[in-house]
Amino acid sequence: MSTGELGGRVAVITGASKGLGKQMAEALAVAGAAVALAARDQEKLETVRAQIAAKGGRAECFVCDVTDEDAVASLARQVRERLGAPDILINNAGMNIRKPVHEFTLAEWNRVIATNLNGPFLCARAFVPGMIEKQFGRIVNMTSTMSHVSLPRRAAYSASKFGLLGMTKALALELAPYNITVNGISPGPFATEMNRPLLEDPAVNAEFISKIPLGRWGKVEEIGALVVFLCSEAAGFITGTDILIDGGWTAQ
Repeated sequence: MSTGELGGRVAVITGASKGLGKQMAEALAVAGAAVALAARDQEKLETVRAQIAAKGGRAECFVCDVTDEDAVASLARQVRERLGAPDILINNAGMNIRKPVHEFTLAEWNRVIATNLNGPFLCARAFVPGMIEKQFGRIVNMTSTMSHVSLPRRAAYSASKFGLLGMTKALALELAPYNITVNGISPGPFATEMNRPLLEDPAVNAEFISKIPLGRWGKVEEIGALVVFLCSEAAGFITGTDILIDGGWTAQ
C-alpha cells in the first residue's frame, strides 16, 4: 500500500494507547488518515499522538471508556467537531480475564463482555450514521482466534469474541447497501501487553510457540499492514468475513 492510500480519510480507533491499537493507529496515520485515538489513559494517548506527529501524521486524543454509553456518544460528537465524520472505525479495545469459569464473579464476566462486545456495539451505533451520510465506511472489529477455537480459562473472552464475530457478519449485511464494509481481524499470539503473562512464563511461552506452525509470535507491524489494506479502496469487495492472522495456528 502507498503511504497516501488513506489520504482524506478520518479513522477512529479504540484501545489506541498501546499494543496492537497503537501499531494500527500509526499505520493508518502513515497511510494518510487523520486518526482519532481513543482510550482511557490520556498520558499514553499523548505519547502515541506525539509518535505519529513525529512521522508526519495527524492524530487527536480522546479519553473514552467504550463501556460507557454516554462517553461513546460524547466521543462521536467530539470527533466530528475536531476531525469530521469518520470513514473508518477500528473496534480494538479489549480485555481478558483468565481463570476457571467457576471462579468468575458476575462482575468480572460482565466486565469482559462490556469491553469486548458492548463497546463495539456502542461505537458502531455512534459512528455508522456519519458513514451512511458519506455512503462510505470501513469497520474493522478485532475479533480473535478465540472467535473460532478456544482454550481452558477463556470462557468469558471466547464468549465475547464469538459474539463479536456474529455481530460483524450481521452488520456487514445490514450496512452493505450504504457501501460500508464490516470485517474482523482475528490475531493469534502477538507480542503485546495483553499477552505479557504468557510471554513472561518461559514454559507457557515455549508451549505456545510449539503450536504455531510458523514458529514465532506475530509482529505488530503485520497487523498494521492488514488493517490499512482492509480500510482501503482496494478492499471494497471484502465484507462480512474474518481474517485469521495467526501463523497457521487454527489451521491445525
